[in-house]
Amino acid sequence: MQHLDPLAAHALLKHDGKALLIDCRTEIEHMYVGHPVGAEHVAWQEAPDWEIDPDFAGKVKRLVSGDLERPVLLICRSGHRSIYAADALEAAGFTRVINVLEGFEGPLDDDYHRGTQGGWRYRGLPWQQS
Repeated sequence: MQHLDPLAAHALLKHDGKALLIDCRTEIEHMYVGHPVGAEHVAWQEAPDWEIDPDFAGKVKRLVSGDLERPVLLICRSGHRSIYAADALEAAGFTRVINVLEGFEGPLDDDYHRGTQGGWRYRGLPWQQS
């Protein structure tokens, strides 16, 4: 697994037309908090039971049309959940799996708020809300 900060991840996505960005947060996070423009949504786990989707890798395989060498970038809220999702993709045979460090919202600051110290949105990269 490779790790890239949001700026490097965005540059890779612009440079490599085959690269695919997967937002592995919940549907609520994806829709209401916002998401990177062009990201595909495939939740790693979902409320209310928070169980890991056993077909997560299968859903991503369908998005890449079975091309397990296609670069797949994973983003979550802070860059931690996406590591587990990336591990699952590697176990399923994906060879170019990239975790986006800092995630979409970044780490918690001293006041327990996100979005003030890092993340896709903080770095001024293209994003939208549904």
